[in-house]
Amino acid sequence: MPEPDAQMTTMTTMTTMTTTPSPAPTDYVLGTDDIEVARLGAQHAVWRDAAREAWARAGISAGHTVLDVGCGPGFATLDLAAVVGPTGRVIAVDKSQRYLDHLAARGLAQITPVLRDLDGGDALPQVHAAWARWVFCFLAKPRDLLARVVAAIEPGGVFVAHEYFDYRTWRTSPRVPEIEEYVAGVMASWRASGGEPDIALSLLPWLEELGVDVVSARPIVDVASPSHPKWGWLASFGASGLPRLVELGVISAERAPAIAAAWATLAERPNIHMVTPSLLEVVARKRA
Repeated sequence: MPEPDAQMTTMTTMTTMTTTPSPAPTDYVLGTDDIEVARLGAQHAVWRDAAREAWARAGISAGHTVLDVGCGPGFATLDLAAVVGPTGRVIAVDKSQRYLDHLAARGLAQITPVLRDLDGGDALPQVHAAWARWVFCFLAKPRDLLARVVAAIEPGGVFVAHEYFDYRTWRTSPRVPEIEEYVAGVMASWRASGGEPDIALSLLPWLEELGVDVVSARPIVDVASPSHPKWGWLASFGASGLPRLVELGVISAERAPAIAAAWATLAERPNIHMVTPSLLEVVARKRA
């Protein structure tokens, strides 16, 4: 990891990059309304410890400049700002102005929001490290973004990501057909917008091709009972995401009531457990 004395070069580049943000689309396949912001906040609370452990394994620390790729409303950005401290910097990049406004309202001086279409071709500012969680799976050109992120990382710097490698493991035991129908709808909605739920399977070879050595790749999958935090995370997405999937046309209005009823009563079923979508934690270092 480059030392913090590289900060001045990084900051000069960052200032230039943020004065003329590119026009960007403002919506996501999952939406950006208040319900989605609240869901993302609860989701980050469940995954906060895993993110912070990944950053620690990557060596992200005080004084570093970190790129938060696809920062959303900025829940992870705020935690990154605490890690890098007042002498560090977090450059928070997202295509939604609404999300960036939500983050800017927190008023932290070491955070710089940047409006940018991640599927576009604009270069990114130089940084010590880059972090992305559930970003590449939504993109039509994920390898192009990865190439731009790698180009932004200084030699010896790190790339850290949490992305799915087998989304279909999200199901219940005993199996509930309506829940599996919902999961299939989620995957279909991402693919219809050009994304790929299992994108982590492609990230590893792409990183090697782009001159980045994979330091570690750790699968994360849990089997959750109704009292487990990850049950709440998935159940809330099941409830809040269904209207959006109907709106997008990947689940029919006729099927929606049965799926909603399955989510509403799921925790009451005897001996029920939920398997989470299979996630891959990637820590990689750019070659010097």
